[in-house]
Amino acid sequence: MNEHTSILYKLADNKAELDQIHQLNYETFVEEIPQHEKNTTRILVDRFHEQNTYIIAKLAGKVIGMITVRGERPFSLDQKLSNLDEYLPADAVPCEIRLLSIKKEHRGGSVFYGLCEKLVSYCLEQGFNMALISGTTRQTKLYRHIGFKPFGPLVGTSEAPYQPMYLTVEGFEKSTPAFERLMKREKNTMNHSFLPGPVSISGNVKKAFERPAISHRSERFLEIFRGVQKKLCSLTNSSFVEIAVGTGTLANEMVAAQLSTIKGKGLILSNGEFGDRLIQQANRWQLDFETFQKSWNMPITADEVKKRLATNPEINWLWTVHCETSTGFVFPIEELKSHCKRNQVRLCLDACSSLGVLPIDLKDVYLTASVSGKGIGSYPGLAFVFHEDQLEPHTCIPSYLDIGLYQQKNGVPFTHSSNGLLALHEALKQTQPASRELAARISHRFLHEGMDVIWGENYSPGILTIRLPAFIDSIKFGEMLRQRGVYISYESSYLLKRNWIQLAFMGAQPDNDVMKAVDLLIRLYRSVKKKEGSFQ
Repeated sequence: MNEHTSILYKLADNKAELDQIHQLNYETFVEEIPQHEKNTTRILVDRFHEQNTYIIAKLAGKVIGMITVRGERPFSLDQKLSNLDEYLPADAVPCEIRLLSIKKEHRGGSVFYGLCEKLVSYCLEQGFNMALISGTTRQTKLYRHIGFKPFGPLVGTSEAPYQPMYLTVEGFEKSTPAFERLMKREKNTMNHSFLPGPVSISGNVKKAFERPAISHRSERFLEIFRGVQKKLCSLTNSSFVEIAVGTGTLANEMVAAQLSTIKGKGLILSNGEFGDRLIQQANRWQLDFETFQKSWNMPITADEVKKRLATNPEINWLWTVHCETSTGFVFPIEELKSHCKRNQVRLCLDACSSLGVLPIDLKDVYLTASVSGKGIGSYPGLAFVFHEDQLEPHTCIPSYLDIGLYQQKNGVPFTHSSNGLLALHEALKQTQPASRELAARISHRFLHEGMDVIWGENYSPGILTIRLPAFIDSIKFGEMLRQRGVYISYESSYLLKRNWIQLAFMGAQPDNDVMKAVDLLIRLYRSVKKKEGSFQ
């Protein structure tokens, strides 16, 4: 029997394996290396057992080797070297490797390398870029061969001396050709996007997008188009929806164009970047309007709007974002609908970051802009305008922006994208709101780490915003995450200006993948925070 192919390398996950681990731990670190006192049970449970991940080698159902990974600080080395971080690179996201033990009859063969392969796969998946060990001085040559570099003084006791060592990704890559191949295979294991667009796309939506293009004048296209319109209206309780080739900005331009045909004054609400953008678009259209602006992230309440409408009877329309993407703040739409209806004011919404993320009822909403490439979970490129009333074309509106013209032409007055439509059609089969429970759990974890999180009852479960401390540069932090396969929002000018980062939970977001990526972000944050000021 070939030993290498018959040995199973895995993460320990059951009581029988853990019992054997404790026995092997005793044999090695009590009887062979005198680190601990003997006992009658011949069992040694590691002090960090609850935090350890055990990688084991099994042969014929028996544990013959093990190695342990732990990512939580303080490490055992922290207790032996008070200045541990001074020896580590500034961008280190370290884990500690301990308790390497192989039964004597299996030493000198492939077991050690098999454990190392499994160890590297696990560490890369978890986002660690450096492994720390207290290596026994008897095996210094072996550790150096793998790529470990010694640092600092010896630790331990005179009977059991150990050399602190670390292994970087680069060092491991260069150690042997076999490990180099392993690194190339495993390096990009983590690949998760928290971007608000483009979002992660499910496999079915990708397949739909890749189907051969069909004519936008064909009966097949029109059949799918009508089905998509029906589904979007059902999802939002809206009377009508027009679908144009374009972005959320285009959808809002179409709203502004329609508002330009209405007599009377408007009111635009803003407490963030995207409310400000509505004001900019209204100015370009030379609309007659007032603004109700507050500082970023300061809530604008329904009662405040109610008073504003009551004291300004000339206001005929109100335009606001539903979810302010720059902070995640959600405006109280149901209450605004009630106040607008009472005062005969047409309510208009930018729902680009809320459609598909939050439940949304567009009954009694005059116009609503949204897009395909965010909460719906499809590709960017299709702009939606929902409307309550039947609309007629207006010759004073550019034809591409004329909602009434779209409706008159059964939704397809111009060339359309069948690929985008097919992907959207598939995405609409699997929409579900973002999980408030998941967002709350992640928010609490971030708060526990000391992060300054913008989130709460009045915020979308689809967006978490973190104000980074001044000593952590948001660009460098975002780039470090990207290098590890986790993509967050940090490059927008309004985020850069404030040193903020954001996680958007839009598109395909499997819980397990989300939590792995969150774990990686937290470990990186801990590492950078511990080296306070290293990015300056």
